[in-house]
Amino acid sequence: MAQDNTAALEARIAQLEAELGELTAAVRENQAQNDAVRAQVQAQATAPAPVNDGVLRLPQSQTAAPAPVATASAVPQRGFRAGDLTLNFGGFIKADTKITRYGDGNPASGDTLRDFYVPGSIPVGGDSESTQTDFSARQTRFWLTADGDVGGHKVGARIEMDFQGLPGSGDERTTNPSNPSLRRAFITIDNWLIGQEWSTFQNSNTLPETADYVGPVEGAVVVRQPQIRYTRGPFAIAVENPETTITPFGGGTRIVADDNAVPDIVARYLISRPWGEFQMSGLVRQLRHENPALNIEDSATGWGLSATGKIKVGAEDDIRFVVSGGEGIGRYLGLNLANDAVLSANGDLETIGVLSGYAGYRHVWAPGWRSSLIAAHQAIDNPTALTGLGVTKSATSLRGNLIYTPLTGLDIGAELMFGERKLENDLSGDMTRLILFAKYGF
Repeated sequence: MAQDNTAALEARIAQLEAELGELTAAVRENQAQNDAVRAQVQAQATAPAPVNDGVLRLPQSQTAAPAPVATASAVPQRGFRAGDLTLNFGGFIKADTKITRYGDGNPASGDTLRDFYVPGSIPVGGDSESTQTDFSARQTRFWLTADGDVGGHKVGARIEMDFQGLPGSGDERTTNPSNPSLRRAFITIDNWLIGQEWSTFQNSNTLPETADYVGPVEGAVVVRQPQIRYTRGPFAIAVENPETTITPFGGGTRIVADDNAVPDIVARYLISRPWGEFQMSGLVRQLRHENPALNIEDSATGWGLSATGKIKVGAEDDIRFVVSGGEGIGRYLGLNLANDAVLSANGDLETIGVLSGYAGYRHVWAPGWRSSLIAAHQAIDNPTALTGLGVTKSATSLRGNLIYTPLTGLDIGAELMFGERKLENDLSGDMTRLILFAKYGF
């Protein structure tokens, strides 16, 4: 019996040893699997994360082209790829309420002055009427851009539109429609720009922030027109669309001659530093008018200079200014407040001198809260023996605003402005306007 018990015990021990060996092998196999998983996790943690640029890739029928070289307008990208180009779109929706008191007569319904400040349209010599209130969403804007690298060349394009078209394009009686209006449409290839863009004579970076569509118009250079521009570093030169506006002898309705044979030539130089920026620009142009019926054919030379700047004050505030002057450049200043030239009794063109400018101070009160205080003026040197005394002598405006950005893309604010226009006969007219607005950019 003792021998039987010993044999059974040895068999049991052998069985346990076999089971222990199988368990040990299973533990080792499981440990190996865990080590492999751990190594894979560590490799993923240390590998660079894939870049998600938010760009929707459209399928191409052929092999995809290399990605375009990154440009300032393409980073960060939020559009989509189409061939070699990256397309982006954006804009804003803006709703305005304007409450206006005119001192010398109200403009008619549909007049541009009802939508935004046009100093040359301020009524003069009429009777004061009641306050007018206007609502509008016509300043809503949309743009589409494209940029990329095509055959080793940096290529770009932009088209931009709003609905602030010609006077009378809207009908306030029923559905308030408005015609789309072309603002900018150009292409760029390396250093060249071809198409409609802000004039090279202008520096849009120094325009102050206002609730009004344009702002201190009488002191500003405000021209968008077709042109061919070459830019190299801080220097740019362009040939731009020519046009001559003329006061008839003795005064009267403006003549838009459209007889120019030579384009306007514009050049500018921009200095950009940590303290801000400063730009000098110059303009030389031909003024020309032909009227065979009246035996008129004459030309004159116009010229102008403009200095603009934006100077930082502290961490967030800044001062913005412009001073412009010359002979025969009225079309470029104040939405053509002054004409370029006047006809003499024998049909000769005589240039009209003009000097204009504005200064604005922008102050940030707190995160999201800011204000601008702006003053603008334009003085016109009319040869009154030729123009008569019924032409504009000067225009002045003052404005202040408060703008709040409660969330990204949304601006709401209010602006109070006063504008005055004086004639050579010492008559004057003025307007006071309160603007309330909301704008959401996308």
